[in-house]
Amino acid sequence: MKISYPAFSSKPQNLVLKHEEIHVWCASLDQPVSRFQMLSQTLSPDEHMRAERFHFEKDRNHFIISHGILRTILGSYLSVEPDKLQFCYGKYGKPALADISGNGRICFNSSRSEWRALYVFTLDREIGVDIEHIHDISEMDQIVERFFSVTENEVFHALPESKKKEAFFNCWTRKEAVIKAIGDGLYCPLDKFDVSLSPGEPADLLSIEGDSIKASGWYIQDLSPDSEFAAACAVEGLCQFRWYQWSA
Repeated sequence: MKISYPAFSSKPQNLVLKHEEIHVWCASLDQPVSRFQMLSQTLSPDEHMRAERFHFEKDRNHFIISHGILRTILGSYLSVEPDKLQFCYGKYGKPALADISGNGRICFNSSRSEWRALYVFTLDREIGVDIEHIHDISEMDQIVERFFSVTENEVFHALPESKKKEAFFNCWTRKEAVIKAIGDGLYCPLDKFDVSLSPGEPADLLSIEGDSIKASGWYIQDLSPDSEFAAACAVEGLCQFRWYQWSA
């Protein structure tokens, strides 16, 4: 089956986020020095302190760039200078905008892996995103046994070996997106809810703690930007997706 990847467009002249929409932004974290310096200037002292905790310079720079890009995108939606934005964090660390008023509460989430970052934005509904660089994992079976649900284990182990890597990253990104979406509203261990994972099968949240009705209010969308990455978004209710490529 031929896989189609989303076509990301450039930022529109008038950037407007409507209630029925989810905006997905894709960005490269490998940026020239001049752009890195520009983005670094938008971060708060707390964010710079968090960046310094990374041992490797590449990881530190990617953290700074990814947070700077988030600030520039949010600033565009709100017509606010990126360095003026303030964030607050929920019980489990989910970020949100602090002291922002207007027509609709902007909800957002972000994820990064290697040189890619994804950002999702919507209004007045919880949302989560995860992106992972697809690579070989020697301990894949052990991770599946530990973190996937009983049903997901059964589906995974029934697949041919050639399909297991894709299924693993399908499942992992979808589960992470769900966890990040439900954020502070509900804590649910990874093995207590079921997502679809078989290659070619539509992304779906099948049940939460065995309850399909509880899961029915959530929607999962695959967001993989290309064949090197797996990515997914989880959100409350159906929405229309729009895709943008970030550039300064």
